[in-house]
Formats: sequence, C-alpha cells, structure tokens
Amino acid sequence: MEKKSTISASSLRWKILRRSLIRPPSSNSEDKSEVSIQRISRKATHGFNLIPFHLVKDSVEENVNSSKENVMDSSRDATLCYTLPVSNAPSLILHQRVRDMAHLNDFEVCNRYDIDNTGLICQWPSEDVLSHYCLSRASIFREKRIIELGSGYGLAGLIVAMTTEAREVFISDGNPQVVDYIQRNVNANSGSFGGTEVKPLMLHWGQEKDTDISNTFDVIIASDCTFFKEFHEALVQTIKSLLKEEGPSEAILLSPRRGDSLDKFLAEVKDSGLHFSTDEIYDAEVWRRHQRFIEGDDSWPNYEMDHCYPLLVRITR
Repeated sequence: MEKKSTISASSLRWKILRRSLIRPPSSNSEDKSEVSIQRISRKATHGFNLIPFHLVKDSVEENVNSSKENVMDSSRDATLCYTLPVSNAPSLILHQRVRDMAHLNDFEVCNRYDIDNTGLICQWPSEDVLSHYCLSRASIFREKRIIELGSGYGLAGLIVAMTTEAREVFISDGNPQVVDYIQRNVNANSGSFGGTEVKPLMLHWGQEKDTDISNTFDVIIASDCTFFKEFHEALVQTIKSLLKEEGPSEAILLSPRRGDSLDKFLAEVKDSGLHFSTDEIYDAEVWRRHQRFIEGDDSWPNYEMDHCYPLLVRITR
C-alpha cells in the first residue's frame, strides 16, 4: 500500500505542543512541515486588523530567581500602542506576553483555579472584532455599567472605557496572571478614561452569585468565550447573575461556531430561561475582510469561517 504523503492535522497539533514545551534548537534550518503547522495551528497570529497598532517595546523580563539552569522562569513581554480610529481618541497602551514556550507555572495555575490559559497566549481575533464593534456603537455604553468577561489583556474593555463615556467598566478574567496584566494596562491608560471608573476584577464563572456585583450590569461584553464546553453552564450562570433585573440589559458576545460548541452554549442559554439572537452579517467592514480571507488572502493562511469568524450573539432576560 502506498504511504500517504500528507501529515495529519492531529500529528501537526502534537508537534505544536511539543515545540511549545521544548526550546527549539538554534539551527536555522527550516522544518519541512513548518508551512503545514502554520496552516493547522489555531493560534491567532494575524486577525482582522481592524484597529491599527505598532510595537513600542519587545523586551525579555527575567524572573529574579531565574538562572542559566532555570530558563523556564523567564517571560517576554511586548508593549503595543493602538491608534483608535475615532476623533480625539488617545493612544491605547497594551502590555501583553509574547510566548516562545509554555511556562510550567501556567499549567499549575490553570489546574488550581480550574481555568484555561488562552488569555495569555495572544490577542484573539474575536477580541479585535469586539473592540471594533464597541467603537462603532458607543451609544450602547454611554452612562452604563459594563463588564467584560474572559477579557484576556483587556483591549475591548479598555476601548469602551476610553471612548464611550460609560459610567463604570469592569475588566475581568478568571486567571490571576491575566488579571495582573489587566491591572498593568489599566494603570498604563489611567489618564485616558475621563469620568469613567475602570476596575480590574478576578472573576471565576459560576461563583459570583449573591456578591455586590450581582444583577448590577447594563451591558456584558465577551469574545471567544464559548470554545470550552465544560465552562458553558458556568458562563451562562454568570451572565444571568450579572445582568440587571430591572430595566433593559443585555450581553453582547462575539464567538466563532467552532464545530458544535457555540450551538451547545446557546442551548444552555435557552435552558436557563434567557433569550438570544444571532447575527452573521452584523458589520460591513468585518464581513468584507472575512470574504477576503475566504477567497484566499495569504495574510491569514489558516483562516476558516468555522474557527475564525465570530458570530454576534445578543442575550437578554
């Protein structure tokens, strides 16, 4: 029987995991499967590029306890400067991690808090789209109390705080390492919020019931938070617990389908008694860029609608 010449997707993903855990050799030789890895990897390296930014700083920050024998303790951070496409908007500074390898401590934190570490990996494309969506619909947030769930480095929440005249913006995540970055980014932009109060928040989904933030938010925003099915029930519970009971309130989510993951999440929403709507074509510019990628734009070689294009989900009581 003739041997297959193609490499399976599963083999390539195992190779990605192995490469993240083991420092790559110093050789400059290209691996024959490198192009295939770039195409099969779900890590976002390009995105929709809806909000212009440039790199301000890219530096290695060593842990004080690190040594030549303990190089895994080192992390590499980048500082990005976003130019918001609205008149008189200040620049937005964002600190985030640039990861050449996984840190063993990341996995220990994930196990301890029963969370994932996707917020540390990169700025995911749905966050870029959510930020653009919020920028172009500022009136939704004016004088409102807002919370971003699973915010990662907090781009969308910071943009809402800087440009929409929201009354109060909480930027939350369940990973304490991510919340540390959120705090840094709030501090870096503290002079740009006007009268909006901005608060980083450690929030583990499903554990916010009967707290001082329960049923207090006019708008919840989130991006790419429905991938892990084991967190669906807790996320729905959190949305229901945080939305105001008196007066209009809604959750605005942007998430790709990712197989049946989004559908299963929406089934949980329905079972909880909440109402939802979905929209595929909700922004002309986002749709135009999506079509360009579908037609084969090489700037995003692994683009697939199912995994990359976020649908708009709006949830109400």
